[in-house]
Amino acid sequence: MNTPQIHSAQALTGHTVLHRIGGRPVEGSSGLSQPVIDPAVGQQLGSVQLASRADVDAAVAAAREAAPAWAEVPPVKRARLMHRFLELVNEHRPSLAAAITTEHGKVLSDAYGEVDRAIDVIEFACGIPHLLKGDHTPQVSSGIDNYTVRYPLGVVAGVTPFNFPVMVPAWMYPVALACGNAFVLKPSPLDPTPSNLIADLLADAGFPDGVFSVVHGGADAVNALLEHRDVSAVSFVGSTPVARHVYETGARHGKRVQALGGAKNHLVVLPDADIDKAVDAIVGAAYGSAGQRCMSISVAVLVGAVADRVVHRLVSIAKELRVGRGLDRSSEMGPVISAAARERISAHIEQGVLDGAQLLVDGRRHPLALDGSGFFLGPTLFDHVDPTMQLWREEIFGPVLACVRVDTFEDAIRLINAHEYGNGVSLFTSSGAAAREFERRIQVGMVGINVPIPVPMAWHGFGGWKNSLFGDLHAYGLEGVRFYTRQKSVMQRWHADPNKGPDFSMPVSV
Repeated sequence: MNTPQIHSAQALTGHTVLHRIGGRPVEGSSGLSQPVIDPAVGQQLGSVQLASRADVDAAVAAAREAAPAWAEVPPVKRARLMHRFLELVNEHRPSLAAAITTEHGKVLSDAYGEVDRAIDVIEFACGIPHLLKGDHTPQVSSGIDNYTVRYPLGVVAGVTPFNFPVMVPAWMYPVALACGNAFVLKPSPLDPTPSNLIADLLADAGFPDGVFSVVHGGADAVNALLEHRDVSAVSFVGSTPVARHVYETGARHGKRVQALGGAKNHLVVLPDADIDKAVDAIVGAAYGSAGQRCMSISVAVLVGAVADRVVHRLVSIAKELRVGRGLDRSSEMGPVISAAARERISAHIEQGVLDGAQLLVDGRRHPLALDGSGFFLGPTLFDHVDPTMQLWREEIFGPVLACVRVDTFEDAIRLINAHEYGNGVSLFTSSGAAAREFERRIQVGMVGINVPIPVPMAWHGFGGWKNSLFGDLHAYGLEGVRFYTRQKSVMQRWHADPNKGPDFSMPVSV
């Protein structure tokens, strides 16, 4: 199989995205499809088929058939296939990045960064022979050894969002496959092509038919996976309401579930911070990918007298950001994903004005937003936002930054800890004591100290607290290995003496 090279929107125009089941493209049985739109111009690129329950059943059946033999493949051989896949992903970085930018809209440099973060997890999965090593205690009791081993779950599934069509699936399938599972991916239908490119690369690398399938669709496909008796685990990334539904429905059907939900990430600037670095960090983290990241900074918490200086600089930079097509290398921010997203974000901006926040930069008035040919909004900046406002409470998922002014470091900690989300947070300071205190007391899963977007590296694991995560284990890293395997403990004894008869006491270490 030759993986297609995609370097422009024209290469995707007119295509129909099919499912990938059992190692080959498959026409869906539902007869339903939806348009795939280039958000930079608002025009249809092609269409994506939407799966019926029968299509989901076919993908799970292919996975169930492939899983037993795949689980018996020695981990070192699975690692060698993963290494071949890694080489192919590196080779096809331009195609993957172009497909991301064309269907999502993010600037090309950001798309390349997304592919590179996916590569990090694939590299981690290549170490699976070491990662699957168990524990061993010889002579745990007289003549008895105790050891633990980890076994794959069987068929597992991933449900992923539009905002990282290469990176977020890679939080799941490389570790799941390396552990010996078969994987069914249900990506967002808004930008489906990268998932099929990944399926092609896995096939080119030599992964057996059936161990990785892709079914495209919406809520019906998700629910079919959650309710399917042959799916042992589901990993999800998306909004909190859907994450809660995935967690509750999957658990009710006896599945292991890892559901990563929404976020409202704060960046605190203390008066002793390097203001230039803090402002640059806020701008990149708030407006990068048009704010469509679960780790975007959407609230700047400005402590004391630093507020006026930071806001003044934010205004000047936000007004000068270069907004345009993601494939234009001069662009710093692309469009949002859809017309519906643009309208939803615009409604949040209007509500902020009605609530009394001070609108300093209005992205709705950007020339590209007024032109209407694509799904553009310019950077938007509010000042004097307070915790009573929707701007502070709700995840907007767009290029909207809210500045909140507080008097003290203690006020900043209380403000953040009071929020229902606990995904990511950052502190900019030159004080090691403040940084240590912040890290210990803040009730958030991922913390950056002078780092605006504290996404952990592949061997650490990604996950938030509170309503940002449903389930016990984070994504990728050792947490991912634990999620996609189950432990078996073995107690072993070989009798050297003749049988002395039954022993009715509770076994103890003697």
